[in-house]
Amino acid sequence: MTAQTKKTLFPTSPKPFVHPYFGGMILGIVLFLALLLTGNGLGSSGATSRFVTAVTDLFNPTHVDRTPYLLKMAGGDKNPLDDWIVPVYFGALLGGFSSGLFSGRLKFETTKGPNISNQTRWLMSFLGGVIFLYGARMARGCTSGQALTGGTTLSAGSWVVMFAIFGGAYGLAYFVRKLWN
Repeated sequence: MTAQTKKTLFPTSPKPFVHPYFGGMILGIVLFLALLLTGNGLGSSGATSRFVTAVTDLFNPTHVDRTPYLLKMAGGDKNPLDDWIVPVYFGALLGGFSSGLFSGRLKFETTKGPNISNQTRWLMSFLGGVIFLYGARMARGCTSGQALTGGTTLSAGSWVVMFAIFGGAYGLAYFVRKLWN
């Protein structure tokens, strides 16, 4: 690989972001193709549930066999990782990593306000992620599954969930704003 090719593929300064309307159009095409070709939409919280179920099934299979929610994903000879959402999850991770690599944005960084420590930022991020994932499972889908797939198919429940997510985030922003200022 020549130095020019390497510099083009892996730039040292970040490339500009894709225009949001163009990105939205591409996302819409990807969602349409996913629905058309596989009969499934986009989402990722289901994959996380399947990972947790797989680990639980390794250490305590009787618990999985006694819990109806987990039994739908595993139990007996069923592999919880044998589902369409698992490759979608890893594809999103790989795609995000590749995008960062090829646009010159791949780096370790903690974005935060000047008045909090890195540890507090990481703790708040972890807690927010846990709470959001729990809510996503209660709502039967994350923002990707509810907003993109459910919203596209005009599911009334998905629209209610999305308004609740945005309303809840707006209401909570007042209390966590000091972490960014």
